[in-house]
Amino acid sequence: MNNYLKETKILDYSHYSIQKLIKHRKWNQLDKIARIKAIYNFVKDEIKFGYNLADDISASAILKNGYGQCNTKATLLMTLLRAVGIPNRIHGFTINKALQKGAITGIWYKLSPRNILHSWVEILVEEKWYFLEGVILDKQYLIKLQEKNSNCKTTFCGYGAYTDNFKNPPVDWHLNNTFIQNKGINQDFGLFDTPDEFYAKHQQKLNIFEKFFFQNIVRHTMNRNVENIRNSK
Repeated sequence: MNNYLKETKILDYSHYSIQKLIKHRKWNQLDKIARIKAIYNFVKDEIKFGYNLADDISASAILKNGYGQCNTKATLLMTLLRAVGIPNRIHGFTINKALQKGAITGIWYKLSPRNILHSWVEILVEEKWYFLEGVILDKQYLIKLQEKNSNCKTTFCGYGAYTDNFKNPPVDWHLNNTFIQNKGINQDFGLFDTPDEFYAKHQQKLNIFEKFFFQNIVRHTMNRNVENIRNSK
């Protein structure tokens, strides 16, 4: 059980900013279910959907960014939950790049890897594991995305989502599994106690030039595309 609560370089829950947030939100004063729900909703909706510099940055860096994607939001969620005593682990996958179409377009989409590194958090509550993948898209972005594609009620793939229930995806948590990208999964890497262990074994396959262009050009374009949808009228 200690493995599911330990602090690591990536899960840096002793960091001042993490501890300040927990104290400010008074999460430790809530009962277990309310504590999980409050932290889950914070990461889902107050940490905007967006693309960070890398997958393996620390939770404190993600919090400072104020945005994240599947892997970085998973890191922050794990960190905050461990900091308040909720055991968790990470499940690693790859997903098809098709679900990013729209967020990434043109030549950059064509050149991007077919398989994208992906993960979700699994939490242990009353001897049962729950899968929390629905944390990825913030509420404002998801609502605008649904409005933009209002004719779609069932399967939708693109702009960071891949779900068979686009009208009402299972993203809210109360003792249930949550999902928003799971239909895009094409490879299962299994379970890891920490993201440090996961990323030591699995990294997004980019050569030095692809990594440079992603970090300095592509992700900024993707973030602008996402922000344009979030702020659309």
